[in-house]
Amino acid sequence: MPLPFGSASSFCVLTHASARAVGAKHVPWGHVPEQQGVGEAPVAQLDTTRSTRNESPPQVFIERYVVRPRHIEIQLLADGHGNCIYLPERECSIQRRNQKVVEEAPAAHLSAAAVRRMGEEAVALAKAVSYRSAGTVEFLVDDKEQHYFLEMNTRLQVEHPVTEMVSGIDLVEAMLRVASGERLWISQREVVASGWAIESRVYAEDPLRRFLPSIGTLSRYAPPGQAATVSTAATNADVDDATEYGGLVRLDDGVSEGSEITLHYDPMLSKLITYGKDREHARQLMVAALDRYVVRGVRHNQNFLRSLMVNERFARGELTTSFIADEYPDGYHGHVLSSSQRRDMLAAVGALQLVARAQVHSISDADTAG
Repeated sequence: MPLPFGSASSFCVLTHASARAVGAKHVPWGHVPEQQGVGEAPVAQLDTTRSTRNESPPQVFIERYVVRPRHIEIQLLADGHGNCIYLPERECSIQRRNQKVVEEAPAAHLSAAAVRRMGEEAVALAKAVSYRSAGTVEFLVDDKEQHYFLEMNTRLQVEHPVTEMVSGIDLVEAMLRVASGERLWISQREVVASGWAIESRVYAEDPLRRFLPSIGTLSRYAPPGQAATVSTAATNADVDDATEYGGLVRLDDGVSEGSEITLHYDPMLSKLITYGKDREHARQLMVAALDRYVVRGVRHNQNFLRSLMVNERFARGELTTSFIADEYPDGYHGHVLSSSQRRDMLAAVGALQLVARAQVHSISDADTAG
């Protein structure tokens, strides 16, 4: 029977089957009309014809449907003396099959009030269980900046470098100091976000073949030139100085030329991180770093990462967890050159041909003179 909803309760819900109890797929309900009085939302009709006596009774879950969700993380540091702080938020919405691909800190177009609410709730959660160490509380945030708890990870996240860059705090060092019994040396009021950091996960996979893992030997491996290199023990002073001279490029990897890439381990080759004075600066640095990063011997996702970086919607910071599915509904088919890029490429080819011809004439003239 129809479910009554008042105008103050207008939101979407999602129904889905418990285990294999029913044959229905996920059924999204439409928006409940926002109007005076009481409205009615249609009840989803579920196909139970595929149920058998060997399956559990038909059951469904009903949960809130989050509109245009973003995946936001809050990094915590807690000691054994009752102190706990949260660091600048991370944006982790660029995902493929729920696997993060690009992360950044802070998050674009997210109010300080929304971040503060999530941060304070994350701290309260950690204190409630007497948590000690670094940890991450993950949230979904909708288009109205309402947030919903997902989980807490009681470990260091893959994407922790972007937090280190903007906060100037070495999270590994912090974990060791807390584990040794030290008190936190920084208070919440002293936590300051400076600049912007973006991380790209470089994988040995083929984006043109539905991201199938790629195996082989790294016949050539040359990280991007690092005019300014940052260690994981960076301080705010280091970051500020480096930014003045054009930003920072950081590479966290565990491979080298000659390394064997197999199917037995995660296909991630490295984490490429750039830090700039603002988001646009960090984005441009990432494009340049990806262009200079040479990997040969296996297929990799660098071109896909570059396509994400130059995507107009990404550049505007309009991110949701469905970003990749929305922008590449039929899969990734390679980078599409813009008209200006095509002109630049043709000009470069023409210049190379002129140089080659000049070299041929020079050799011919030398032979004649000889």
